Amino acid sequence: MIVATPAEPQRQRKAGPLQVVKAVLSAFIGIRKGAAHENDAATITPVQVIVTGIIAAAILVVSMVLFVRFVMS
Repeated sequence: MIVATPAEPQRQRKAGPLQVVKAVLSAFIGIRKGAAHENDAATITPVQVIVTGIIAAAILVVSMVLFVRFVMS
């Protein structure tokens, strides 16, 4: 007698840090291909986007402040 076992649910893989950074930076610039967006939407979690976005925004602000101080000196 053959007993069929239920198939294991496929685990969604989490996006790597580089993929999350690329998605956030492309969102800052405002460009993204549709296929890449669909792939990112399936693999990137909201927590990854929020943390990466906050870090990227902080880096942007600090670099702008440093640039302005450099130009004004």
